[in-house]
Amino acid sequence: MQSIHVQQPTSLFTDNVSIHACAPGAGPCFDAAVMPEGYLWWYVDALSDDGQPGMRVKAQGGSSVNRYYAKARRRGNSDPLEHNSLNVALYGACKRWSMTERGRSALQRDASRLEIGPSSLYWDGDSLTIQIEEVTVPLPSRLRGTVRVYPQALAGHPYQLDQAGRHYWAPIAPRAHVEVAFDRPALRWSGSGYLDSNWGIEPLEKAFHRWEWSRAMLKDGGAAILYDVTQREGHRPPLGLRFNPNGEAEYFEAPPHVTLPKTGWLMRRGTRVDPNETARVAETLEDTPFYTRSVLETHLLGEPVTAVHESVCLDRFSARWVQRLLPFRIPRAFS
Repeated sequence: MQSIHVQQPTSLFTDNVSIHACAPGAGPCFDAAVMPEGYLWWYVDALSDDGQPGMRVKAQGGSSVNRYYAKARRRGNSDPLEHNSLNVALYGACKRWSMTERGRSALQRDASRLEIGPSSLYWDGDSLTIQIEEVTVPLPSRLRGTVRVYPQALAGHPYQLDQAGRHYWAPIAPRAHVEVAFDRPALRWSGSGYLDSNWGIEPLEKAFHRWEWSRAMLKDGGAAILYDVTQREGHRPPLGLRFNPNGEAEYFEAPPHVTLPKTGWLMRRGTRVDPNETARVAETLEDTPFYTRSVLETHLLGEPVTAVHESVCLDRFSARWVQRLLPFRIPRAFS
């Protein structure tokens, strides 16, 4: 495997604007620039130590898979910060889902704090605290709780996802301890998690047909991450990264691709697994027309692993029938 040595923070420069969604070894930067027609998000997921519940949180400026933002761009209004959201998904017995889009008036941010409506994220230099105050869909109910993310180590080096250099991803904490405490619903657990950020200067669907991503926990306390994109133009080989417990990364050659069972929405999904080994879907956490999230029992870097996996199809997202369904899952607050 090839070692990665990061000397200085890497950033994307465009039109004299520097985009720092995070700084290597220093955590998220919530006041990073978001370019017209672009997007920026921070993402957390976790699975409980007992293997039962799980969760995902995604804070977005320029909501990347959103009908309102797509319509605004077609009308010539490409301001991403008119389209912000905190997406929360709880899995297990207390399954809940929430994503309300809010405009600029509901957004407040500086380097260490991000507020979207009544919810917020705060980075204290060592840990991330997420205060959630949302309403679920499609059946309305209160979603109120706190998620705390304690990185095992900080990485944060950005990786280019596309040939043109318009889309980037940075694994901030490849492995973390996560504590989840909700009042509504009544829920409390802790487990192993992950924190990253993505950003770009154009819509995702302009660059990609689809992608598959996964993160797996390794027995040495590190993590293995696979990012496999299918571009509209050009080709990039799948990205394989192994992080040791200190956050240091090495490239590894992505193993062969295997097909996984389609979802209820007939979404294709697949992953990469060591030669002569198998991968199976232990649980499908989310199943939508263009996006699926799963827990896999698979094999990477010579060992059996549990992986969080997602498949995204941007062709499906762009389809008219999918666009018509989105408001039922992503309402907009106009106040």
